[in-house]
Amino acid sequence: MKIAPLHPWNLDYASARRLQTDLAAKVRQEPFPGPVNTVVGVDCAFSRDKKRIAAVVVVLRLPDFELIERADCVLPVTFPYIPGLLSYREAPVCLAAIEKLKTTPDVFLIDGQGIAHPRRLGLASHLGLFLGRPTIGCAKSRLIGDYDDPPAARGSSSPLKDGEEIIGTVLRTKTAVKPLFISPGHLCRLDDALRITLACCTRYRLPEPARLAHHLVTRLKAKL
Repeated sequence: MKIAPLHPWNLDYASARRLQTDLAAKVRQEPFPGPVNTVVGVDCAFSRDKKRIAAVVVVLRLPDFELIERADCVLPVTFPYIPGLLSYREAPVCLAAIEKLKTTPDVFLIDGQGIAHPRRLGLASHLGLFLGRPTIGCAKSRLIGDYDDPPAARGSSSPLKDGEEIIGTVLRTKTAVKPLFISPGHLCRLDDALRITLACCTRYRLPEPARLAHHLVTRLKAKL
């Protein structure tokens, strides 16, 4: 799969922050262009010594979640841990794994934030600009924003707000289980992000593409 040469990664802290602000202005929330037939799950994990990072991408066909392709990559970690700048640590290895795909999927489900980010450029939004494809942020925890806990039933949700701005949704994907934090990445609106995420959920908390990617990257991490 082709990856746009958006920018280099050898940036200092100030330059990385400025670039996030510039790139966030290019993120677009648009109605999803058509039916969803293929969904990619993307997840990454660090080696125990934090010197290497692994990424796994899986392509599943809906509605039966058949695995049609997978790819992975391991790279050295080249950017320090700085809250709010995590995509600079994780995006390079995710892109390297995605570049190996022969399939051009309909949407990417990313383990991370979309616009639910201080500068509106979490990992899902950042990757979306490189990929030029719809991306959804599907995070296990909150980065910013306030919310009311949604009701316990599957499918219940509540808005995630930064001040008066809605930046995502807190979505209960399994009854009485901790919710996920869903936000648009790029080329996707919040209502489509919620619809697609729920369509990918079965009996687990994580949507199937994200769950399989998480399972496989955990196995890969154990070998590092």
